[in-house]
Amino acid sequence: MRSAFLFLLSLIFLQSCNYFTFKKDTRQAVARVNDTYLYKDDLKAIISKDITKQDSITLVNNYINSWIKQQLLLSKAQLNLENKAGEFEDLVKKYREDLFINSYKEAVVEQYLDTKITQDDIDQFYLNNNEIFKLNEELVKVKYIKLGKDVLHKNELINLFKSTKKSDLDKLKEKALFMKSHHLNDSIWIKYSDLINEIPILKIEDKQQVLKKDNFIQKEDSLSLYLVTVKQVLKSNEIAPKSYITPTVKQMILHQRKLLLLKNIEETLMNDATKKQQFEIY
Repeated sequence: MRSAFLFLLSLIFLQSCNYFTFKKDTRQAVARVNDTYLYKDDLKAIISKDITKQDSITLVNNYINSWIKQQLLLSKAQLNLENKAGEFEDLVKKYREDLFINSYKEAVVEQYLDTKITQDDIDQFYLNNNEIFKLNEELVKVKYIKLGKDVLHKNELINLFKSTKKSDLDKLKEKALFMKSHHLNDSIWIKYSDLINEIPILKIEDKQQVLKKDNFIQKEDSLSLYLVTVKQVLKSNEIAPKSYITPTVKQMILHQRKLLLLKNIEETLMNDATKKQQFEIY
């Protein structure tokens, strides 16, 4: 009787051991660093169907070598910076919290931000804030062409460029293939620095002489002939024209709306939490 009882107890013990034994990891390991393993399943994300077998092998080998180096560095860092573990954990916790909060804010902004900006919105913002739009360099309305010195029909191109007739301007545009470079739309503002980058011969000229309204300039060097007509000039510290800064104004309007939206959301959260007694200050 006693023997039967001991046998039964042994069976129960063995079954209990099997019950509490964790299932063996059947994943196929491809690399190990100390007690950390890299598994074949981990490589699936880096392999593309569009590359050759040889390229896949190279990619996998590079990834494994990179993983090993990273794990070795991590192991060495953990060993030598063990006294900073608590500090790092706090940083990781803070990063995780910020990641959640910022992701939530981005989702809210994407869903609720009013991105429609009317011309009235632009006009009003520009009127109320034009002092912040002072220029830090000159703007010019200008047209120019750069020609090779041996270009065909050179005199015709010069005469067309000097003309103020729209028909002649249209003819000049049709002959753009004969030009090394050109800018023929003198109704838009460009930076003076951009102009001299395109027409570097102007760098040696007196800026005050160049920046004269309705100024025509004809210069040449050993390779090229330059024709420039300055239609209008805005000097540094003048207020930038609305047409020039409209893209910037739109960005600033959207930024203001975003800040206001997030502020309203935070206030709503606080008000709701107060009503529901979700927090206390001791």
